[in-house]
Amino acid sequence: MTTIPVADTRQDMRLVPAAATCWLAALAGLLLGWWTAVATGLASAVLAAIVLWRARSHPRARDTAAALLILGLLAAGPVSWRIRDAQRDQLRTSATEGLPAALRVVVAERPKPVRGAGYADQQAGARSVVLAVDVRTATVDGRAVPSSGRVLLLAPVAQWASLLPGQEVSAAGRLMPPRGDDLTVAVLSVRGPPGEPGPVPGWQRAAAGLRSGLHDLCQALPDEPGGLLPGLVLGDTSALPPRVEQEFVSAGLAHLTAVSGGNLAVVCGAVLLLLRLLRLGPRLSAAAAGTCLAGFLVLVGPEPSVLRAGVMAAVALLALALGRRGSALPALAFAVCLLVVADPAMATDFGFALSVCATGGLVLLAPRWAGALVRRGIPPGFAEGLAIPLAAFLVTAPVLAGMAGSVSLVSVLTNVLAAPVVAPATVLGVLATVTGPWWPGAGKVLVHLADPEARWLITVARHGARAPGAVIAWPGGWLGGFLAAAVLVVLVLAVWLRRVRVLMALLVVGSLLVFVPVRVLAPAWPPRNWAMVECDVGQGDAVVLATAEPGRAVVVDAGPEPGPVDECLHRLAVDRIPLLVLSHLHADHIGGLTSVFEGRTVGAIAVGPGRSPGWAWRQVAAEAARRSVPLVELTTGERLDWPGLALEVLGPRYVPARSAERQDGTAINNSSVVLRADTTAGRVLLTGDVELAAQADLLADIGNLKAEVLKVPHHGSRYSLPPFLAAVAPRVAMVSVGAGNTYGHPSKSTMDTLTALGARVTRTDVDGDTAVITGTAIARRGEPRGPPRR
Repeated sequence: MTTIPVADTRQDMRLVPAAATCWLAALAGLLLGWWTAVATGLASAVLAAIVLWRARSHPRARDTAAALLILGLLAAGPVSWRIRDAQRDQLRTSATEGLPAALRVVVAERPKPVRGAGYADQQAGARSVVLAVDVRTATVDGRAVPSSGRVLLLAPVAQWASLLPGQEVSAAGRLMPPRGDDLTVAVLSVRGPPGEPGPVPGWQRAAAGLRSGLHDLCQALPDEPGGLLPGLVLGDTSALPPRVEQEFVSAGLAHLTAVSGGNLAVVCGAVLLLLRLLRLGPRLSAAAAGTCLAGFLVLVGPEPSVLRAGVMAAVALLALALGRRGSALPALAFAVCLLVVADPAMATDFGFALSVCATGGLVLLAPRWAGALVRRGIPPGFAEGLAIPLAAFLVTAPVLAGMAGSVSLVSVLTNVLAAPVVAPATVLGVLATVTGPWWPGAGKVLVHLADPEARWLITVARHGARAPGAVIAWPGGWLGGFLAAAVLVVLVLAVWLRRVRVLMALLVVGSLLVFVPVRVLAPAWPPRNWAMVECDVGQGDAVVLATAEPGRAVVVDAGPEPGPVDECLHRLAVDRIPLLVLSHLHADHIGGLTSVFEGRTVGAIAVGPGRSPGWAWRQVAAEAARRSVPLVELTTGERLDWPGLALEVLGPRYVPARSAERQDGTAINNSSVVLRADTTAGRVLLTGDVELAAQADLLADIGNLKAEVLKVPHHGSRYSLPPFLAAVAPRVAMVSVGAGNTYGHPSKSTMDTLTALGARVTRTDVDGDTAVITGTAIARRGEPRGPPRR
């Protein structure tokens, strides 16, 4: 009888305690003080010595204790010493006093653009970059200060964005305290250009040329796939539209645009597959893949996520060269040890935790789950396609919940749908990058071949982000992470323990009985006969006014960013917009302009007489020209009519001089177009962001301001005249405001005034999209969300 060998699926755990101890020691040292790293390391070393003495006859226990002893001593020595040096660095003390400083530094990472929340920063270009540097010499307030720590520079984008790692420069500015618990000793705010820039290492110059070449090749693609492809290949999202970036986050696909182990696995895997087809040996294959790995690391730059993934891949390739199988977990543990000892700041890095957790889940859980699915009759390929994203979601959910303050409920499905095209898109992008400089025609062909894959990923992300309940709010920080971990533990127990499984089933059934009828019986969206909808676009404005013809509506303002206004119009089934009115040119009213055109025809863009800020006016004019849409100016007293809707222009009564390029925000707010709309639900007063002076002008110049519905000025700010609100005397007062905004909107005094006038107040941060229907009744999209988050 022939005996069939059974594969040993057990994992080698001998390095795991050492890796966990090293990580814990560094984490404690950064969060609680360097002495806790010493205490943790010494305690683990003592424990390891005891185990070594008592378990001399047990090889596995002996090896585990030996590794733990070595790492414990390293944590108590070099790791804790580096943390101590950073925590006692003299630049850190000077930063708390905000002193001026001049530094000579070496650039450690590529500059990253800092995007503000406003449309100006996102679309007109970031104004600043942040880059990590290592200090060589430092002068603070005229005196030399000894320091060799790491500093973050916050500098102008135009002068600093072209710097490369390894380049030595001088920087002068004002010190600020660092944020977060890592080895950064200070932040230097720089206003001028870099001084005395040193030479750029040749390999960095070559890598920069390749990266620039890929961006040039992607110019042949539309904006969205052309911006996504460099993100997939290089982790460079500088050209990715903010809307797509947010959709990838909401759909749980943000990891695709950050270079990590997945990218390295695809690139090295493609090389290994090619060499296997050529029947080359494992050692030669590992050497070739290692060379490819080194080149790819140089190409994308020495980012922390890239380095940790590179160490992991290098150890795995070494194991392949030595002929060892099942070495993924030891490789992961060794990578954790090596990286934390080399850079203790990794211990508090969320990306590091995500990388380790995801790799651990793929090593420990995915193969077992895939095997279980195969035993239940699911084909192997489909089984792995389900098990891998599910395992990755399960083990990374606590980290993501704590980091983002939210949980994506669609990430498993979106990752399953995205998985088949990620590898082809990445490989084609890498090939285009390396062939483009010497054969541009082939590079363009490869980029065009990657275009369908990029479009598919954008489609998956967009529909995933649109799914009801795609993202749920969750407590952030450590508390949120531990809470998510506890929920996952309960779910695992529910799977394994019958009594807990029965209890969980009862809870689920009870929840369905309570919540499903509420959802089913809730009015459909949009409600029938809606006349006006205040869209939930965050901290900004977007109002939709219905006409008598289905699918046709007038839109007033477009919100702060692309995406939300498009989603609101999509839900309302609006595909024709005879007029898009921009009340004024602040970023929170024009930011979503491009997405209003998504799948819709727009008759004209209307603005008031204001032309400030200048960058915004140029942006609007350029978009109108690009879309071949007339750009018209509304004048006071003008009247516009459509079936079921009429608009009368009441203001502005005062407009600042057009010649001023930069104007005070209050002046721009007071130049807002003010409209009075006659709708099937009564009269609606749309006030833009008018403040005290403009409200006083309206009160003095117009005898009758009364309206059934008031779009409350300036997100309900405190700059509202009680006599103005009393003159309107609305039955419904609608406030468009972003949850957790830092402006204090809406003001309690304004809300109290409206309530005292008998108005029913709605808020988009609490109620979401809000509709006014015939008879000034209110309908909300779904259930109210409760109090706003702060």
